[in-house]
Amino acid sequence: MNTIAMASILVVEDDPTQLRLYSKALRGYRLTCVTSGTAALQSVRETTPDLIILDHVLADGERGAEFLPKLKAVAAHVPIIIISGTLDIQGKLKALQGPHSAHYVLEKPVDIDELEKTVEIALTECGLGETIHVLQSLDRAEKLSGEEPDRRFTERLARQHELLKRLRGTDDRSNISQLSRDFKVSRKTIIRDLRELIQRHQLDPAVYPQWKNELAEQD
Repeated sequence: MNTIAMASILVVEDDPTQLRLYSKALRGYRLTCVTSGTAALQSVRETTPDLIILDHVLADGERGAEFLPKLKAVAAHVPIIIISGTLDIQGKLKALQGPHSAHYVLEKPVDIDELEKTVEIALTECGLGETIHVLQSLDRAEKLSGEEPDRRFTERLARQHELLKRLRGTDDRSNISQLSRDFKVSRKTIIRDLRELIQRHQLDPAVYPQWKNELAEQD
């Protein structure tokens, strides 16, 4: 598996056996574990994860699927994978439909290979990736020029998403000049992108440890 190092995953699960399984299967990710939907909401309000793995049967009698609208209201762009051994077909369809839906429903017992592949796809293609595609579609529909603020915002977000996909999963430090050439933007633009990703805790500062000093010099 091509592990996406440092991506953050909020695991909402109250079964210690399942937690051990996730810890083993998802090595290389930053895991935060809580046991209830209520605790998950609080955690998301404090720090937005890159992905949520949400068990359906939780502590205190809570049901994970019932927390989908609340979690999506706080972090609409974060993909959610529901894990359940009790949801029937109608329950699964409901969880996967509508404006507050999950991206995937996986059945217990969880297949490790399927979990790893689903997590990787969710992190690289769902959530933020989908949001960028929607914004690009709106830009085209409204025929925005490259100089308009909305268009520039979409381009910056898309570039940062590509930077995340490229730089997560590698221990190498960033080559700013090479990235500047690849993305056809200035070195200063790349440094600012890296700064924003690091400040949002989406990227490990070790990828470009001198970003603060170099940015200060250019400012």
